[in-house]
Amino acid sequence: MKKSKKLLALLLCLAMVFGLAACGNSNKPANSQTPAPGTNTETPAHETETPGETEADPDAIEDSMTSADSKYQVAFVTDVGQLKDKSFNQGTFDGVKLYAAANGLSYKYYQPANGSEATDDDRYDAMKAAVEGGADVVVCAGYLQEAALKKAAIENPETPFVFIDGYPLTDDAGNTLSNVAGIAFKEEQAGYLAGYAAVMDGFTKLGFSGGGGGTNPACCRFGYGYVQGANHAAEELGITVDMNYSWQYGSTFSASTDLQTMINGWYVNGTEIVFACGGSMFQSIVAAASANDKFVIGVDVDQSGESEYVVTSAMKGLADAVQWAVAKVYDGTFDTIGGQQTSLGVADNAVELPTGADSWRFESFTVEKYESLYQQMVDGTLVVDDDYTVMDNAETATNWSNVNVNII
Repeated sequence: MKKSKKLLALLLCLAMVFGLAACGNSNKPANSQTPAPGTNTETPAHETETPGETEADPDAIEDSMTSADSKYQVAFVTDVGQLKDKSFNQGTFDGVKLYAAANGLSYKYYQPANGSEATDDDRYDAMKAAVEGGADVVVCAGYLQEAALKKAAIENPETPFVFIDGYPLTDDAGNTLSNVAGIAFKEEQAGYLAGYAAVMDGFTKLGFSGGGGGTNPACCRFGYGYVQGANHAAEELGITVDMNYSWQYGSTFSASTDLQTMINGWYVNGTEIVFACGGSMFQSIVAAASANDKFVIGVDVDQSGESEYVVTSAMKGLADAVQWAVAKVYDGTFDTIGGQQTSLGVADNAVELPTGADSWRFESFTVEKYESLYQQMVDGTLVVDDDYTVMDNAETATNWSNVNVNII
């Protein structure tokens, strides 16, 4: 199959013409806007928030505000990379802004010092500043926050912390920190959907470029699911596909010339589409795709608006999950998630591919086929394995019936 950039451009133009009709009609599986954790049965975020939401578009809310009393009630401590990374940081902060704006609360983001070279002390200092700045709740993004968050939570037991892409923490004596809520996602399901859809649409030479150097559980789950989805689709079609799979140049989730050079080499040598799984790494991968008229799968949020070369995005409901968790601080039910692990997946409408008219860029794999696949996950007839350690072993990582995995 050969996709045409001109065709994608035409589709984008048509989508713009009908933009008003498309807005708000994404054809997503029912009730996909706000997740309700499968480990709890409480009301989803938008039903526990106070009435009178003032903003529906996070981009319409300023990133910085001035508080009359210089106190900021809802705080966000960023992960590595840029705040406006069009991915993990931005998606998480969107939830902070949306909840605060809808409920008349002050908010602020805190970026640890030293950027991609931030230390645990830098992250702790950012959390300390948030608490001292009047935070009722501190949202911390990314698994790298663990050590700093543990220290901050022990020192501030009355302050609730929401650990996105996180898990329960304990003190040095092994006691669970009840003021930390671990919120994670079943990224393997989103990765599966992306890999399956890509192969079903005709891509036979795929790539995966992940962030965190292979130590970030979220990225590992994305990648493992992606391989599973591609393999199962290839099985159904009776074909074999090829996949480059790499953690190189992604340890800090940043764009780099080294990463762009590597991905450019993949495209030159036949790779047709690359899953860009790592925050600002997306910028380097899209640049390589553009130079070679090839394609990209985005991550965390819908990245179709960033480039015509983005065919789809493996998304998770970051903004919705943040709003849901923060709401529990203000409605007095944080104790139902504090000290616990919450893991959100398709059953919670928390992972998906975007299906809006301006986001769906597959040519032969239809939204109807996607929704049928999604429903199989929801009802349990399709189960995606989450044991990503399979990809840590050279033998098991390449032992697939219909995918030739090339570990780079």
